[in-house]
Amino acid sequence: MDITPMTLTCAQCARKLGDLVAQLPVSDIKETWKEVEFTAQQLANGLRVRDGPEDNHTTLGKTLLPQNLTTLLTSALNGTVIPDAGRTAPVFEILRVGANLCVEHDQNRGHLLEAGFPQAVVSLLEGYTETIPEEPQMDPFPMSIAHLQVVKTAIGVLLNAALTYEPVRNRLISLEVAKTIVRLSTALYPPAAWMRTASNLYPADTSLADITFDRIAESWTIRAGLSSWAGRLISELQDDVHPLFSQEVLPYLVQSLIAFTPPLLTAPLPPHFTQPSPLRTTLLNTDFDLLSESCSHLESTALDVADVRLSLARGFTFPSEHHDVPCFSVMLEFVEKGRYAPLWYVQSETGLEGGDVSKKEKAFDDCKAAVIKAVVEVSGDDRNLDLLWDDSDDSRPGGEFVSRMIDWIRAFVSDGNNDRDDLVICATLSLGNITRGESHSTILLSQPHDIGRLLSSDDLLAPSTDIKLKHGVIGLLKHLAQSSSQMPSNRAALSAAGVIQRILRSGVWDDRSDFMLDIVQVNAIGAIKHLCSNSVDNSCIFILEPVEGQEPPSTGLSQLLSLVKRSDTVAIKSEGTRIIVNLIRSLWTNEHKDEQGSKEELQARQQKRTKAMDTLLTPPCAEALAALIGRSTKHVVLVNEGVVASSLLSMHRDGGALVLNALTTPLPVEVTQSSTGSAPVSATASTSSETLDSPIATSPKGVPNKITYIRALDQLIASLKSESTPAEVRTNICVFFGQLSKRGSGEGLQKLKEATRPILEELVDVHGQGMLGSAARRVLDMWIAE
Repeated sequence: MDITPMTLTCAQCARKLGDLVAQLPVSDIKETWKEVEFTAQQLANGLRVRDGPEDNHTTLGKTLLPQNLTTLLTSALNGTVIPDAGRTAPVFEILRVGANLCVEHDQNRGHLLEAGFPQAVVSLLEGYTETIPEEPQMDPFPMSIAHLQVVKTAIGVLLNAALTYEPVRNRLISLEVAKTIVRLSTALYPPAAWMRTASNLYPADTSLADITFDRIAESWTIRAGLSSWAGRLISELQDDVHPLFSQEVLPYLVQSLIAFTPPLLTAPLPPHFTQPSPLRTTLLNTDFDLLSESCSHLESTALDVADVRLSLARGFTFPSEHHDVPCFSVMLEFVEKGRYAPLWYVQSETGLEGGDVSKKEKAFDDCKAAVIKAVVEVSGDDRNLDLLWDDSDDSRPGGEFVSRMIDWIRAFVSDGNNDRDDLVICATLSLGNITRGESHSTILLSQPHDIGRLLSSDDLLAPSTDIKLKHGVIGLLKHLAQSSSQMPSNRAALSAAGVIQRILRSGVWDDRSDFMLDIVQVNAIGAIKHLCSNSVDNSCIFILEPVEGQEPPSTGLSQLLSLVKRSDTVAIKSEGTRIIVNLIRSLWTNEHKDEQGSKEELQARQQKRTKAMDTLLTPPCAEALAALIGRSTKHVVLVNEGVVASSLLSMHRDGGALVLNALTTPLPVEVTQSSTGSAPVSATASTSSETLDSPIATSPKGVPNKITYIRALDQLIASLKSESTPAEVRTNICVFFGQLSKRGSGEGLQKLKEATRPILEELVDVHGQGMLGSAARRVLDMWIAE
């Protein structure tokens, strides 16, 4: 009597499958495939045991079993894209054998890969994908239990084969299986579809009498499990080098966002799911897992794939880009209106206790943060500027996207108890990305937007405002202020809104420790730097006007000098000092002879200006300019700015001595020495980036570590000697020395002469009657005449 399949060992089952493979060319009939089904079923069950007395996995992996599985799977399709009804059961069991054979077994993963089994499974899944509509559907794609089992198990095979095994993983990536999986799993389990419908789960030819709730529950259970395995497989395939997705998958990824946004989120439940149950909890958890995965993929693809960013922006204007799914609009809608699932808060919901709900709320907030990052990345792509900024509608200047961002900001400011700072962060960062040039800034600062007053409201820039919110607001203000030098009306709008005063009251220049504080401080410096450029009024406000609510009392200038002195960041030190440069330029070079106003008003204004100039004539300001010159060894523009501002400062009756002293005094230690030894450390350690621009000369390697303190004057001499320094800058330095010679005296002037005479004489010899040589000669002639 023949041995029945129920009594065969794993090895006998494997040999039996080999025999059946040999019979297929001459006996490809129903009975043969029934034997394949029973034999594969027993083998799959046997391979579930991993700790038995025999190592069946290793033994069978070395046989022809992997090749036979591939042959059986291919033969079962018989030229069709998916198995017919009579072949689904044997295909299901063949897939189970493959899945169990490679569980935690790299050798068998390799054997299956060599035999082409994972590739054949991918082809099977692609066949199923060909049967579903190309565009995403709101309702689940009808499919029998048997086919659902095949699809789920096929995904399980790939998951087991790829886990921690690079060769299979790399092959699946090359086959772009992630796109196939997303399309197929989304069609079979559209997020939250169970909340909308209990029909359409089965093919149209299924008898209504057979569609009981138990069958409905079984279908949803398989679909949810399939979706979960698909998510795990895609996560396994992800890395930081190879983006898994392109723009084709965007319509499928945003389906989860739609599910968590009204009206779908709040739609009435179908009768079978009105009461809590383990199945309903499973489906709730599956929906949220899908949301988490989708938001993560949207963020990563927007960061890594330029075509995805372009496609999202293009779809905002042309919905046909994504099969009429407005993906970018869906993302914005989710950020604004997406909500926690109401069913999370049903007290009797199985498995959803208070702690679990809190974790879900936190994870949901993280999902929104991921989508916000994606939105900001899309807005930051230069190619998207013309797609997101639209001047075609006069009633909505800037277009739909710009208007919506400003509406988010306005709603936050209008509601005194608003907790939607995430919307303002998204809006300000996005507007900052697409606000390019004077025309864009003018539109934002004009009616109906009037964004200057919105951004300078206490709701957005109070000392207690979260630093991430300040980052977005002040960053946008900096972009708007950059246009003010070319558009006086823009500066007037920002000034009228009290932007300088509001930034100073916000506390961003306070001595606090925060991981985002540096960049916020730099943006605040940038905004004020531009607003004080060529503006006597703003310069006087910054220098003289007490900052409200500050204890001890302070002004903008005192805050700035304190920040520049204590900061470890080169950008803060240098850019902060450039505010002083602009203050000096504004007050020293703007006469405003054509000003309008009464004689008394003009006189009062001049008095204020004189008082502001006197306030700048202090050692801290002169020393800050000298430090700017000294640290800017690689930034000749900054050296020139420091020279011009110091020269202007020295023109004042009391300025010459201040500037000379600052130039000839050794600069403070601003950089902590990285080498070992006895190098002194400053009270404020610096970031490593500052080392490159350090005003401190250190000893060569192998020599005891010493610090040679240098002066700003030494940097100016080095700039004069360097042929790489532009002639205009070198000429300005010579003019500066001449100016100091007129205003200075005593030991400081003598030090200047002794240090600079050799290089000035050399410049005269080399450049003769040229611009630079003439400037150097004028200084020397001045000294001879004294």
